[in-house]
Amino acid sequence: MARKVREVMTRNVDVARPEQPVREIAQHMARGGFGFMPIVENGKLIGAITDRDLTVRVLAAGKDAATPVGEVLTREVSFVRADEDLDDALAKMAGGRLHRLPVLDDTDELVGVVSMGDLTTEIRAGRAGAAWG
Repeated sequence: MARKVREVMTRNVDVARPEQPVREIAQHMARGGFGFMPIVENGKLIGAITDRDLTVRVLAAGKDAATPVGEVLTREVSFVRADEDLDDALAKMAGGRLHRLPVLDDTDELVGVVSMGDLTTEIRAGRAGAAWG
């Protein structure tokens, strides 16, 4: 039986709200040691922001650190469903050259994030087990 995204995703994901200032988001990302945050409004994914987005869309564009993240987020965000197969999620990430994807449930609520590392580790472990089994 194929493993599902929900089995390996990270739950309790740090998220930002669109009205939060980019300085606050950047500081939170720096403290947490991560470079990606989903942006959520009323439980629904409306976009994402990366450390690269902050560099290009805020710093390089000369925007103020008080700029709301909603003004600079990426709105077209690829995602996976919690019940998708790991192989399908990995293919989506590889095809889009993505390192992480928000995970949505069947009501479109954000329930986690899955990273390329999560997927490759799980798929390799499963295949190694199958080879020994």
